[in-house]
Order: sequence, then C-alpha cells, then structure tokens
Amino acid sequence: MLELIKKTMLTGIGLTVVTKEKVEDLAKGLVEKGELTKKEGKEFIDSILKKSEQAKKDLDDKIENIVNKVLGKVNVATKADIERLEKKIDGNE
Repeated sequence: MLELIKKTMLTGIGLTVVTKEKVEDLAKGLVEKGELTKKEGKEFIDSILKKSEQAKKDLDDKIENIVNKVLGKVNVATKADIERLEKKIDGNE
C-alpha cells in the first residue's frame, strides 16, 4: 500500500528520477565541450547523485509520516495491534 501511495504521489507531482546514466551523459557532454574538466565532471556526477539520493530519502520519509498520520486518524489496526491480539487469543499474553 505504501509503495502504491509513493508511486501515485511521485506521478502526481511529476518527479523524475535522475539516473546515473543521464548525469554521466550530461557531464560527458560538458567535458567534451570544454566547460568542465574530467575531475570537475566526476565531482559534478557525485554531487548530483548524492543530492538525488538525499531528496529521494527525504521524500520517502515525508510520505511514510503522512501515511502513518492518515492511518492513525482512520483508526486502522497496526501490525503490532494484530500481533498483540494473536498472542492474546493464543493465551501467550
């Protein structure tokens, strides 16, 4: 369910995932044009990929928090609730 919500939100906001290949192609083009040195190109790639990963992590965290708040408001049983009830039914509590 969480994955479906993530995909829906990502589609809805038009977020595109920056792939390593796209960043490498861009950097290669800039190096070939003489706008970046090879070292700067590598630093550029590393910087963009690091920022992309952090942005993805931040978005994942925000989505998870939103989902947890919504589930809490609709009073849906959590996995922990179900496990506690199963133990109680089995007489292990």
